[in-house]
Amino acid sequence: MSKDKPLDGKVALITGASRGIGLAIARSLAEMGAKLGLCARDPKRLSSAAAELERQGASVVAVPADVSRSSDIAPLVQKTEQSLGPVEILVNNAGIGYFGPTHEASEANWDAVLDTNLKSVFLLSRAVAPGMIARRGGHIVNIASLAGKNAFAGGGIYCASKWGLLGLTECMAEDLRPHGIRVSAVCPGSVATDFSPHGTKDPRKMLQPEDVAHAVTMILTQAPQSFISEVLLRPTQKP
Repeated sequence: MSKDKPLDGKVALITGASRGIGLAIARSLAEMGAKLGLCARDPKRLSSAAAELERQGASVVAVPADVSRSSDIAPLVQKTEQSLGPVEILVNNAGIGYFGPTHEASEANWDAVLDTNLKSVFLLSRAVAPGMIARRGGHIVNIASLAGKNAFAGGGIYCASKWGLLGLTECMAEDLRPHGIRVSAVCPGSVATDFSPHGTKDPRKMLQPEDVAHAVTMILTQAPQSFISEVLLRPTQKP
């Protein structure tokens, strides 16, 4: 391991990696020497992201997958590990939003958000944890949100998914820390992506995907005797 490439040779699996925050994280980890397993639901967009990273010299395997479906999880992990090696870093970034009054939402809205934002973290973490336990080490980083701490009108379903994710993260951290595995959450405020409508907010004052990626790299390069359990990320100016 070198100072220039602190993640040299480590295998990182990143969900929702074809654009936005996930792609920014992939770029940062590639610069630090990590080998990348990428997944997203859109094969065309995922292929484009993989090609970009390969041009930058990264070792990449891209696997289209819907991480809210348990049937997609085993093939995703298997293909990643067959191509790159055991997953040492898992970044659970995939997420969707529903924004509107909870009483006007459908059951399908609830299922889509909770399955993508919360159940997928359970499914993927469960899939990679046994290998990490056997190797006595690993990182799981969950991309949560300040919406997991703050209520707002129209955010009922999305907030429920992120509050649940923070609870899951804290419990997983306690379950896995005896095995040398560090589980952390990053909670950004509004990020300038096409994830959700931002109304009148000035995107130049909002967080950028690279800001979230920086927080992830900070977590992954923490000294081995400690871990950063949670990062709250806000812009310096209110957008």
